[in-house]
Amino acid sequence: MRRRSLTAIALAVALTVPWVGYSIASTLGLVGHLGTLSTVAVSGLSVLGASFLLAWGAETAEKDVPRAFAIAVLAVLAVAPEYAVDALYAFNAGQFAGTPRGAEAGNLAVANMTGANRILIGIGWAGIALFTIFRSGADDDPAVEKRSGILNDVVTLDRDIGLEIVFLLIATLWAFLVPFNGGIDIIDMLFLVGLYVAYIVIILKGDVEEPEAHVGVPAYLQQYPKPKRVATVLALFAFSGTMIFTAVEPFAHGLESLGQNIGIPAFFMIQWVAPLASESPELIVVAYLVNKARSTAGFNALISSKLNQWTLLIGTLVVVYSIGLGQYGALPFDQKQQGEIWLTAAQSFFAIAILVNFNISVREALLLLVLFLAQVVSEFLLIRGVLDIPLSDYQLLLAFAVLYMVLGTALFVARRKSFVRLVRRTAGTIGDAFSERANAAESGSD
Repeated sequence: MRRRSLTAIALAVALTVPWVGYSIASTLGLVGHLGTLSTVAVSGLSVLGASFLLAWGAETAEKDVPRAFAIAVLAVLAVAPEYAVDALYAFNAGQFAGTPRGAEAGNLAVANMTGANRILIGIGWAGIALFTIFRSGADDDPAVEKRSGILNDVVTLDRDIGLEIVFLLIATLWAFLVPFNGGIDIIDMLFLVGLYVAYIVIILKGDVEEPEAHVGVPAYLQQYPKPKRVATVLALFAFSGTMIFTAVEPFAHGLESLGQNIGIPAFFMIQWVAPLASESPELIVVAYLVNKARSTAGFNALISSKLNQWTLLIGTLVVVYSIGLGQYGALPFDQKQQGEIWLTAAQSFFAIAILVNFNISVREALLLLVLFLAQVVSEFLLIRGVLDIPLSDYQLLLAFAVLYMVLGTALFVARRKSFVRLVRRTAGTIGDAFSERANAAESGSD
């Protein structure tokens, strides 16, 4: 096992070597810029290798920290490139505030953020659910439950993920209010970032579970003595996070350039292609976990990613904007971006309604995927003048938002008993966390 594991780690690192070599040589002025296609290829390979290293680090860490915390760290590192891209637009919006360039940058920050969030559900949640059920060897996955009826098989989720689902619902309900403020302001930041901090505090109070029976690289690394194991995990996180952070932005911009070369509008590329590229590490990591019959951990990672994007990503945009502005200011956006936020919140509301009974069926996954693709394709055709309907792009966004809300409300009503049980379970988890802290404090004072 040792030889095989070290070979796998070496191969993953080797995928990042061309990007590391190019970055160093470019910094020293030894080489010029790569062509667009070469940039996409080299940076894309680096993202792939780093994603495997990141997944192995997170699985190994489960031996020493609560699994939910390990997954939360994985989620933050995997979506770090999305933070970087959005931060760049938000900073430019502040730096050029009051000008057309600043207004465009602010709109792009919101568009990129909403696009990333909708991709995570429309392609991430839906695609991974379908992959889990239909992949080879799905019968050996305890998370896959075969049911009678057409397209009725389901992926069952770990009920411990209820905390994340409830916190995600709270963040989603808050997001509906954001457009009414005329921008993302300090109140949004305090609430959303505070919500995520509270979530981290609660999961850190959880006990370290007995690690699942891992195989391959994580199983080998977990055999290390604790100091060496912790150092290895930190090294994997640091290296993979650095590779993802530095490689995904040029990977995304390279894909944008390739898309523009075939006539896709720049704004559309920034909203959809760039976030799809920046989400690729997360999707690779989850596909890897699912392929190892660890579907529960994979979905936990996806839900955790959605939670931190829907809280930290939105909440910190106002900070970056204010830094660019040189003083406090709310990040402004136009009417279309208001519609984008409402649509993103509505999609999240519907997706949460699907998960309140802790499973997602093939039909539900297909519905998430079809609705997502229908909105993106119809908006693209409308912008290009191919789709002739009596709606503006803003009205089209609202129409899809209403559809998501109707479907989500109907599901919440049909599953109201499951939702009540979910809320009670989450309240118990929170109560247990703080009662353990209080008990620990009392024991220390005796």
